[in-house]
Amino acid sequence: MKRLVVITAAAAVAVGGPAAVATAAAPAGAPAQAGKVAWSACPTDVTGGSYLKNAECGQVSVPLDYRKPNGKKISVAVSRVKHTAKDYQGVLLGNPGGPGGAGLYLSGGLAAWLPPEVAAKYDIIGFDPRGVESSKPALSCVPNYSDPVRPDYVPSGAKDEKVWLARSKKYADACAKKYGWLLPYMRTTDAAQDIDAIRAALGAKQISYYGFSYGTYLGSTYATLFPTHVKRMVLDGNVDTREVWYKGQLSQNVAFERNMKLWWSWIAKYDSIYHLGASEKAVEKKYYAIRAAAKKSPIGKKIGPDELDDTVLSAGYNTGYYIPFAEALSAWATKKDPAPLLDWLSEGGGDNGFAVYNAVQAVDAPWPASWKTWHDDATRQYASGIRFNSWSNTWFNAPIHFWHVQGKKTFPVGSKKAPSMLLVQSTLDAATPYPGGPQMRSLFPAARLIAEKGGKTHANTLNGNACLDDRVAAYLTNGSLPARKPGRTADLVCAALPALNDPVPGATAKAAVADLPSKNLLIGRP
Repeated sequence: MKRLVVITAAAAVAVGGPAAVATAAAPAGAPAQAGKVAWSACPTDVTGGSYLKNAECGQVSVPLDYRKPNGKKISVAVSRVKHTAKDYQGVLLGNPGGPGGAGLYLSGGLAAWLPPEVAAKYDIIGFDPRGVESSKPALSCVPNYSDPVRPDYVPSGAKDEKVWLARSKKYADACAKKYGWLLPYMRTTDAAQDIDAIRAALGAKQISYYGFSYGTYLGSTYATLFPTHVKRMVLDGNVDTREVWYKGQLSQNVAFERNMKLWWSWIAKYDSIYHLGASEKAVEKKYYAIRAAAKKSPIGKKIGPDELDDTVLSAGYNTGYYIPFAEALSAWATKKDPAPLLDWLSEGGGDNGFAVYNAVQAVDAPWPASWKTWHDDATRQYASGIRFNSWSNTWFNAPIHFWHVQGKKTFPVGSKKAPSMLLVQSTLDAATPYPGGPQMRSLFPAARLIAEKGGKTHANTLNGNACLDDRVAAYLTNGSLPARKPGRTADLVCAALPALNDPVPGATAKAAVADLPSKNLLIGRP
């Protein structure tokens, strides 16, 4: 079964806030206490709940602060699909990304997406990281923060900018009021130690791990802290550890501008179908005209310029959205039919993922202390033609400028003691641009990198490209990997699959889109 990743929210950029308590890196030697999980039926009213029908779920108690293992406890939600094969390969944990992405469903998700004979070898474990959805507590600061219709991301002047700054400060203040006791302990290193607590609770000496997007940063952090506890590790869509996190958002803006232009070029190729323009520039002009009109009169009374940007941004993540979003834009532009766009609109009404995203990124790394840095970078990028994501990314992360806990030193990822890893990176990935792959490879001498040449979909394994998927299956079966080449390069190159990378409008493509697991799964950012 193909995995077509769905992303509904904007990719992001953040900034460091004024004062507060610095959070320390987790001690590498802190041992997890062995225990047991009380398994029971899984909830179905959660992200990807349909994947949990054959899974069992439970909670693992973990220390709030690993420097005080006998102190206050929180809990992490876990799920399991047990192995059925005699050739048991142990525990395989999955993480979908974010930070803030719910991953409880990944036990059933990976069981469905991996070849059956591979999935059967593992106890596949999904989990919601600390603060996320089914874990306790689950962060929620201002539940209606993202409800439509929001002020335009792109400010026309200082007055508009002050409106967003006030919104961002109000959000950060609400988070501090509700969860000030938890926020200092939301570093990726804390989540990595939670993974080791899960390992211990399962009674496993080692784990294997499959991480997408931000999940690569979480996985590599775990492999740095606990290299001897790792059996196998697949990291798909690798974060560039040199850019955690502010610089990485600026790089994302550039990459998403490229990928949106690639989508607009694709639409122009099929102008006889969509009637949005016969060239990339014509389609781009049409898009911004629709956006400007939506600012004056929201589409279907719910889609203003922000909501339109956030919706179609998914086409920059995943070519599986090329067709439905082109159809939706065309329906509005040519027939004034808002229904297809409204069908994809995220109505807001919950902020758990957003809250955790900001909480983690705020304490993981230092951010520019002056708002002028944020403003100047967004203004410069926008003026240089990087229009699509520069300001939306700024406001997505702006609560961090006012965060009540400030990150300091970034955790140094990398280990010579870690076992072999399989890294995968698409060369035209926008959320985690390609340089992240070679960079991650350089930090783990036993790692191997597969590049998907020309691939435009973020974290694209288990999505139908046999050149990638067969090697993932082989590695998870017996640890086999391509030979490591000298230098800072990919060890193997796979071509992007044309049918997925540049879909042709028609019944086959529509059927592929219908296979999307859920419009609300959040895999990405970054």
